[in-house]
Amino acid sequence: VQLQASGGGLVQAGGSLRLSCVSSGGTFSNYDMGWFRQAPGKEREFVSTISWDGGRTKHADSVKGRFTISRDNAKNTVYLQMNGLKPEDTAVYYCGAKYSGRRSTALKTASSEYDYWGQGTQVTVSS
Repeated sequence: VQLQASGGGLVQAGGSLRLSCVSSGGTFSNYDMGWFRQAPGKEREFVSTISWDGGRTKHADSVKGRFTISRDNAKNTVYLQMNGLKPEDTAVYYCGAKYSGRRSTALKTASSEYDYWGQGTQVTVSS
């Protein structure tokens, strides 16, 4: 499975960005998907995750009400809509894939649980 993230950029505080992550080389609907981020000098942290069928989502407390994760299995793509961006959202954002085999297993928030990773896309929010 290969993951290609895109959509990052420079935005002012309060602005919006939409990240995309396209999957190839596997059956996309077999995987729960997640977004994580890593700021300089910090560990990779959980942002959002979505079940294989899009029916369940989970967000970190720091982004609840501002970020929305969604997916389109027909396009092998997962999205992260980010509104109300803050300078503390500045980080490299990574998408990850966790094999679920289309089972309703618990959504994972630990990066170690994910099987595949994309290359990351930089998000910079200026104050």
